[in-house]
Amino acid sequence: MKFLLSFLFLFYLSTGTFSFENPKIRVGNFLIHKYEVTIEEFSNYAKKNNYLTLAEKTGGGYEWGSGWEKRKGWNYKTPYGKKPDSPLEPAVHLNRFEAENYCKFIEGRLPTFDEWKRAAYKQHLPSKMFQINKIYTYPSGDRAEKMNSQGILSYNKHVDVTLLPEGINGLVAMGGNVWEWIDDSKGDESLTAGASWWYGGSKTKESGAQYKPSNFYAIYVGFRCVFDNK
Repeated sequence: MKFLLSFLFLFYLSTGTFSFENPKIRVGNFLIHKYEVTIEEFSNYAKKNNYLTLAEKTGGGYEWGSGWEKRKGWNYKTPYGKKPDSPLEPAVHLNRFEAENYCKFIEGRLPTFDEWKRAAYKQHLPSKMFQINKIYTYPSGDRAEKMNSQGILSYNKHVDVTLLPEGINGLVAMGGNVWEWIDDSKGDESLTAGASWWYGGSKTKESGAQYKPSNFYAIYVGFRCVFDNK
């Protein structure tokens, strides 16, 4: 698997194209992306639509330092200001509206919090690892484990989504790696869930969801899409 990913990444660097497809997993009456939307996926969308993100237009994205600090040249293509280790890292430095527009383009939408919770904590599918119809505390099960969170996997940054293990319903990184935009809003703020690598496992619980300004974008926040069952 590692050899294949290395080969594909070299192919991507030489051609600018990639063959990754983000599977959709059925959860009740909707489908949800197995992985967080990747740099490669969002790049293809942006190229087709001649789309510039707010981080690109304003010269950079945000990271927490002494408060929120803007980092020159940080955007979804260069999340840490340089070429990413893999095009399959999650697409970050995108606000709620930019994430929403992407989902609409591929005939999906952002999940509601109710949908996201059902996918992240309740096992709907037959599984050797998880009990069907059981509601778990974490997206990884009864315990906070195997997630890209501080004190667990502790990469200390987000990583290629295909390097992380599956959790509830076969979904990857519903806890840890990056926060995910949710459709639920309150005034000028939208909900994010799942927490990022910056936090410990406790933030990946349902209670850890946080509202952020809808036009906010930072290194810690990405998204995945859901699709209505047609």
